[in-house]
Amino acid sequence: MPLISEKILAGQRVLITGGNSGIGAAIVRAMAKAGARVAINYLSNSPDAEILADEIREGGGEALTINADISQEAQVCALFQAVVEKWGSLDILVANAGIQQDAPFTEMTLAQWEKVLSVNLTGQFLCAREAVKIFLQRGVRPELSCACGKIIFISSVHDIIPWAGHVNYAASKGGLLMFMKSLAQEVAHQKIRVNAISPGAIQTPINRAAWQTRQAKADLLTLIPYGRIGEPADIGRAAVWLASDDSDYVIGTTLYVDGGMTLYPAFRDNG
Repeated sequence: MPLISEKILAGQRVLITGGNSGIGAAIVRAMAKAGARVAINYLSNSPDAEILADEIREGGGEALTINADISQEAQVCALFQAVVEKWGSLDILVANAGIQQDAPFTEMTLAQWEKVLSVNLTGQFLCAREAVKIFLQRGVRPELSCACGKIIFISSVHDIIPWAGHVNYAASKGGLLMFMKSLAQEVAHQKIRVNAISPGAIQTPINRAAWQTRQAKADLLTLIPYGRIGEPADIGRAAVWLASDDSDYVIGTTLYVDGGMTLYPAFRDNG
């Protein structure tokens, strides 16, 4: 596997929402390996967050854990304040936290619709707003990065692929796509880079049913032209690259890390 350039993010401060498990935890590890100080936001499973933070510290890195519900404005403000109080500022936001509450359309409740939108879209707005305020207050620090700040939204291939039975989730990710682009357009002249990563099928505990059995895995692989299910580390490495000056000219772009899932493989043989 390709290796992350050593200490490419040395000295930078990064906040990863939903960073205590799955893709979020992989991003935490990748950022720490690249030299960043990592703030791990979590909503539940505090022990997982603390174990991950201890792992980072034992490896010589710096880590901070902060509990917050990103759909709640007051908690988001407190989350960012805690990072600034600890490290003085923030250089990178990875807005990763997201949820699913699935149901057939006619059975989906208003509460399910609103909860998913409140976390997956409103929560990203709240976090990005606080990050941009901090970036603009600090300005560019050339010794750290040629950008004033970097925001990476973790989205999904379902920002462009429809998903029956998951209309709230797909709508939230489709909305996030345009939110990301609009924000990138608005703040690029202020040297703030905004981009997104849209993972495809990634092997995490939350979707174990989709890959655990031989038949489930075979069915899933029919959707992935590259012939393997993604690993959380695939997203971690992509996030480090988007956060680094190696991608300084990448603005308002979604990086699809999906093994080709968005190529609509069913059409490979003329549909």
